[in-house]
Amino acid sequence: MRQWSMRITAYAQRLLDGLQNIDWPQPLKDSQTNWIGRSQGAMVSFKVDGHDATIDVFTTRPDTIYGVSFMTLAPEHELVAKITSEAQKDAVDAYVTATAKRSERDRMADVKTISGVNTGAFAIHPFSGAKVPIWIGDYVLASYGTGAVMAVPCGDQRDYDFAKHFDIGIPNIFEGVDISETAFADKEKTVLANSDFLNGLSYKKAMKTVIYEMEQRGFGYGKINYRLRDAVFSRQRYWGEPFPVYYKNGMPQMIASEHLPIVLPEVEKYLPTEDGKPPLGNADMWAWDTATNTVVANEGINNNTVFPLELNTMPGWAGSSWYFNRYMDATNNGEFVSKEAVGYWKEVDLYIGGSEHATGHLLYARFGKNFYSIEDCFPLRSLPKN
Repeated sequence: MRQWSMRITAYAQRLLDGLQNIDWPQPLKDSQTNWIGRSQGAMVSFKVDGHDATIDVFTTRPDTIYGVSFMTLAPEHELVAKITSEAQKDAVDAYVTATAKRSERDRMADVKTISGVNTGAFAIHPFSGAKVPIWIGDYVLASYGTGAVMAVPCGDQRDYDFAKHFDIGIPNIFEGVDISETAFADKEKTVLANSDFLNGLSYKKAMKTVIYEMEQRGFGYGKINYRLRDAVFSRQRYWGEPFPVYYKNGMPQMIASEHLPIVLPEVEKYLPTEDGKPPLGNADMWAWDTATNTVVANEGINNNTVFPLELNTMPGWAGSSWYFNRYMDATNNGEFVSKEAVGYWKEVDLYIGGSEHATGHLLYARFGKNFYSIEDCFPLRSLPKN
């Protein structure tokens, strides 16, 4: 389904930094910090043995790369079908089908069940050249990171449990640490062993060293990752601010601000159309005429000046995330709030809101302020009087 998204990920670091300057309860700020989920580590590429393909992995512990004894792909990973051996094909297909019936939420919550299937394929360890078996497991999500994990069972409990369950080797790369019963994840106490040029290094020194070597050899680089994802900004319903967008040759075109606002059309039904389009597809007058810059009957779409309008509407938080700024410029009939007014009033002095909105409204309200002072933000829209 084609949808619009609000690119909040581009502001992830600014949203984190801004928490230092807000007088909010610490638990609420911690909630946003965890939701944004900043991780510093490295992107590493593993070649797939016998295939013209590589598996890219983001890891926060590139220093433990010599402890990799297997790799795990999300069942939905695009390479699964390509690299699976003929002998493992039936088992892999059955596992992928079974996993598709479970939501990501269920898979994340189920930390006790251990399941997976060997693909029969191998990755090549970028430093040692050793063959590393490639598995699929439902604890890896295609929507998080790259959908692939370099499994270091001696240093990660979930990898440890997976390796124990399937009798996969667990090499120990930590000096003076017993891993016979559990993984060792205390990076601050890490001293590496059985790790070639990283032997004897602490976590911090090993991180810098291994990232430098990866970059020099061309199969990895340092990277900062965020758990935050772009917010879907489309709704398949009637009530909501319409997008100021029409489509020419299938490509979205913005309606110029001087021709706004556009007003939601009258429709007889607020349900989707018979062919599954959003409710605005029921409207007779819902197309854009570039010759007159007006909304016209959609029967005229086939001529050279009339084009279909966007049928999705914006979500409720499109307005709720910044409505309070209207008070800065309440009599402005040309735009939601002027740059001058925002520049003068700055931020609100007191805002009262529930902490249950920590990762919703209270996050989008901070994100939305990045758009208050730019000229191409969405202007105020009108709804039908009824």
